[in-house]
Amino acid sequence: MTSTAWTPAAFGAKAAGARAERMRRSPQFADGVFHNAVPTRSTPSSPGRLVREYLFGEDRDRRKPVGAVPLVASPAVESADGLFLTWYGHASTLIEIDGVRVLCDPVWSDRVSPASFAGPRRLHAPPVPLRGVGRVDAIVISHDHYDHLDLPTVQALISLTDAPFLVPLGVGAHLERWQVPAARIVELDWHEDATVAGIRFVATPAQHFSGRGLANDSTLWASWVVLGPSHRVFYSGDTGYFAGFAEIGERYGPFDASLIQIGAYASHWPDIHMTPEEGVAAHLDVRGGLLVPVHWATFMLSTHAWSEPADRVWREAKANDLPLAIPQPGQRFEAAIPPAPDGWWKTHP
Repeated sequence: MTSTAWTPAAFGAKAAGARAERMRRSPQFADGVFHNAVPTRSTPSSPGRLVREYLFGEDRDRRKPVGAVPLVASPAVESADGLFLTWYGHASTLIEIDGVRVLCDPVWSDRVSPASFAGPRRLHAPPVPLRGVGRVDAIVISHDHYDHLDLPTVQALISLTDAPFLVPLGVGAHLERWQVPAARIVELDWHEDATVAGIRFVATPAQHFSGRGLANDSTLWASWVVLGPSHRVFYSGDTGYFAGFAEIGERYGPFDASLIQIGAYASHWPDIHMTPEEGVAAHLDVRGGLLVPVHWATFMLSTHAWSEPADRVWREAKANDLPLAIPQPGQRFEAAIPPAPDGWWKTHP
């Protein structure tokens, strides 16, 4: 999917009216912006240094795969029960839970940017076209950054499905500007919930930030709890490691599977993206069953090596004797019988 060359609509819209008033009532909102439960740290570093390290660092060649990433074009299958997962790359994941199909943070564009000619570009193609995902009953968005909320993908989903979009507070303003019908937008604050097709969705805390332009934190960010009649899934969204995971596990766990962010970490932003080891700790805190790492392999968003997140999470999961699945992009599997990690990211051509 190719993004529009450039359009101001990509920046979204600022909340107004009743939406803005509801945001102001949120416990997370103060002084015109949303806040994390605990202030986040940042390592002093000039923007120029960061750009130079990202673009011209000595190890930049390690940030891309040597050859083509192996993809699996799993056909859309209708399952009446069970828990099945398909990771399409980065954070985009289909959760098939007790017969209901939930698409998380779908991004099918070539770049994560407001323009098609700039910004981080895909390291591999989507395993299937968006239409190939099949029926979608609900769409979950964790926050409004470009690598999680993509204008062309959203616009395609408007016509491909009538599924509602479940989003954190304020994100609905972007969707309305992009012509998503108001009836299909469900906005939630932390610990608020909504039920779609018999599945309960709870927006839960995360430690991150938001923004699609110069102004940050004008919309909320969230992790998500997906509760079915027989199965439970936790999706971390983008987040640093924080004490709130233990509370999530206590209130909503245990989970059959957790989708945990493990990539795009850096010493420059230690509190807003988890390292793989912190991802394992978060999985343990939320009382997860099967660990499925996400947010790696598709876009170069930091300075670590392309395959490093998978190597580190595999090592840490082994040290903690945890069940782990690291599927190839597009590979559909049943959470109860996951594929054993095989190091595909080490051995692809």
